[in-house]
Amino acid sequence: MERFKEKVVIVTGAGSGIGAATARRFSREGAMVALAGRTADKLEREAAGLPPLRTMTHAADVADPRAVDALVRAVLDRFGQLDVMVNNAGIHHSGQPDTTTDDQWRAVMAADLDGVFYGCRAAIPHLEKTGGSIVNTASVSGTGGDWGMSAYNAAKGGVVNLTRALALDLGRRGIRVNAVCPSLTRTGMTADMMHDEPLIAKFTERIPLGRVCEPDEVAAVIAFLASPDASFVTGAMVAVDGGLSASNGQPAQG
Repeated sequence: MERFKEKVVIVTGAGSGIGAATARRFSREGAMVALAGRTADKLEREAAGLPPLRTMTHAADVADPRAVDALVRAVLDRFGQLDVMVNNAGIHHSGQPDTTTDDQWRAVMAADLDGVFYGCRAAIPHLEKTGGSIVNTASVSGTGGDWGMSAYNAAKGGVVNLTRALALDLGRRGIRVNAVCPSLTRTGMTADMMHDEPLIAKFTERIPLGRVCEPDEVAAVIAFLASPDASFVTGAMVAVDGGLSASNGQPAQG
């Protein structure tokens, strides 16, 4: 299956986790892929297994709008067009609201929300030319609250409604905008949690499919949303959560 043959895709946060899995997925489906992230070495390691003529890396901090603009220019210089923008980069901070510092709050907002807006804004004129699409990585933490994660919840909630607003603004310009909302996923960001068996048991008890999500499973949904198979889908928040959001929060009976 080569749904993205001769298409150009940017994936931010592509040095690990969901971003790396997404870059691999698009590449397998024939795309020319630009892996973007803050750490060049991580990007190069992920790109090493991909076809060199269809792959590039570019170190950029999505919290810096000038760096995001430079990323898009570099991709256009290399591949000549842009068809899909995947805004996946993000960070996480846990803590009580009254102990969250200004710097911690701003760092999460800058990476998780500002960076998504900058990526969308930089991509729009080029996606308009190709009839392309945007897929943002939101979270179930953007559709409901968590304990001790106020900054992350606020940022991901912003991504959710930004995605909806952009779908309205850009639909008549031929650009679709959607988001994925994963639940707990096995990535470097969650590695410490994965070793805490009692904690993981609490998570999996709440998830109808009974396990955590794998990055490839999120990547598959991102690829679907960016593909012609989703040609009449825009403004959607697709839960990739094993059924977690289907629950009203009450415990299982029996």
